[in-house]
Amino acid sequence: MSDSTSSAASSPTASSPTTQLASAKPLEADHPIRKAIEQAARQVRRQTPLAQSFTNFVTINLVANAQLAVGGTAAMSYLPDDIADVSAIAGATYINVGTLLPFFAEALPQIAKDLNASAKPWVLDPVAAGLGNTRTSILRSFKENPPTIVRGNASEIIALTHMWELDTGAEQADDTDGTSRPAGVESVDDVDQARNAAVTLARFLSSRSATGTAAVAVSGAVDLLTDGVTVYRLPGGSELMTKITGAGCSLGGVTGTYLAVCDPITAAIAASVHFNCASQTAAETATGPGSFQTAFLDALWNTSATDIAKGAILIAK
Repeated sequence: MSDSTSSAASSPTASSPTTQLASAKPLEADHPIRKAIEQAARQVRRQTPLAQSFTNFVTINLVANAQLAVGGTAAMSYLPDDIADVSAIAGATYINVGTLLPFFAEALPQIAKDLNASAKPWVLDPVAAGLGNTRTSILRSFKENPPTIVRGNASEIIALTHMWELDTGAEQADDTDGTSRPAGVESVDDVDQARNAAVTLARFLSSRSATGTAAVAVSGAVDLLTDGVTVYRLPGGSELMTKITGAGCSLGGVTGTYLAVCDPITAAIAASVHFNCASQTAAETATGPGSFQTAFLDALWNTSATDIAKGAILIAK
C-alpha cells in the first residue's frame, strides 16, 4: 500500500487553512527554534548524515532521492540484522508500514526492539493505521519499543493513539468514539481533530525516550507538530504534493535525516518546513505532477538553511 499523500488536504472533512490558523501566532524571527532549524539544515549539508530506511517499496526511490536532495545519505533494507548492523553507523532509522509482506510481522517488532536496546532514534510512519490485522498487530507491538518521532496524517495519529490505549478521558475530546476511520492511506479526519491525540502520543514517546524528548507530526493542509508541550502549526506547501505517490513517505525519510543531527521536535519541524518551502517553489514552474516531482527534488536541493529557518511556523494557543 503506497502512501500517496498522508495529507488531509483532499479530505472532505478538513477545515480551511483560515480556520486552522485563527488561534495561532507567528513564531518570532529570533526564536531559538528557528536558530536550531538553521543549524540543523547546515549540519545536514555539512555532515551528509546516514538515515537508513525500512520503507514502502512502492515509493522507496523517492524516499532515497529526497534524503539525498536535502543533503543526507540513504540506505534501504528489509532485513532485521541488516538494519541492526547499519544502525551502528546511521544517525537515525525510518520505518514505514505502508506495504507489508508476511515476514514483516516478525521483522519489524525485532527491528524496533534492537533500535531501542541500542538507544538509536527512529521515525515511524504508521501508514493506514487501523486497517488490517497484520498492520494493527505490528503497530501495537511498537508500544513496547516506541519510536522517537511519529509522522502521519490525522487519522493515523488518532488510530495509533487508540491502539496504544492512550486515548482515555480528556484525550478523546477530539474524536467522538476514540477511533479513526481509515480510508486506505488517506486521512478522513481533520488535523485539528488529532491535536489531543498528538499531544498525548508525544508525551508518551518522551516518557519512553532515552533523551526524554520526542515529537509527533500530523500532516495536512496546515501541519501540526508537537513535543507534548508546545503545539506548532505549519501553513504552506502545494496541493500538488497530494498528486505524487510517496510525498508522505519521503517526508518521513527526510525527518530521519534531520533526526540524525538534532533533537526530535527540531528535526520534525525542519523537515516539514523544508518540504513546504520546496513544494511551493516547485509549484511555480510545474505543469503537472510529473514535472512537479522533478522540480520538487531540485527545490529540496536548492532551498537554503536560511530560507528553511525563515519558513512559516506558528505557535498554536
